[in-house]
Amino acid sequence: MATIVELECPAECIGFAETFERVPAFAFEIGGLIGAAPPLVWISADDKSALESALAADPTVEVRANLSTATAGDGQWLYRLDFGSDIKLLEQIVSENEGAILEASGRDGNWSLRLLFHDRSGLSEAHRLLGQYGFRFEVTRLTPVEEPSWGKTTLTKTQYEAVAAAHELGYFDVPRQVTLQELAAELDVSHQALSERLRRSHAALVSAELTNRMAPTRIDP
Repeated sequence: MATIVELECPAECIGFAETFERVPAFAFEIGGLIGAAPPLVWISADDKSALESALAADPTVEVRANLSTATAGDGQWLYRLDFGSDIKLLEQIVSENEGAILEASGRDGNWSLRLLFHDRSGLSEAHRLLGQYGFRFEVTRLTPVEEPSWGKTTLTKTQYEAVAAAHELGYFDVPRQVTLQELAAELDVSHQALSERLRRSHAALVSAELTNRMAPTRIDP
């Protein structure tokens, strides 16, 4: 079973230790996964000049670009940063054991990481290797990623099966590739039952869409 692991690790084990020391209000959030390309990092601090001096002096990080506009305010700036070997080793250990870094952020001298592992064996091996290589960390939460429960989804199981079949067979295409009668025969239900099921499915999906306040696309196809 896949598992999400949340852990905390002191900055001296990963990076940014000197920046935390020089800029007490320093905090960061990595925008996207840590990977081969230098990631985008949102940084907050109370003094930008002190921040940039600290980053320049920190041996665990290299500033590739400052992407903030001149009007960026609220003490937050966007940088593209290249991290040192400690983070790359951590990522290698995680990825080689069927894991991925979902989120990374930090404040008060500590990193907070959110990792996903496909199975417990990979998690156990990564845990062992991280300890072996000197990463001092505290696991704050373990969350199993369970299979979705039909009772907790927007659609019921029968509604989902109807919508999935309709999509696969081209009922929603323009022009339609299958009629309602043909789709009902495929699902072995009556024409009336399928019509009602699709209407209820549409209502549930529209309600979920509006509730989540999803932004509309700019151009209709």
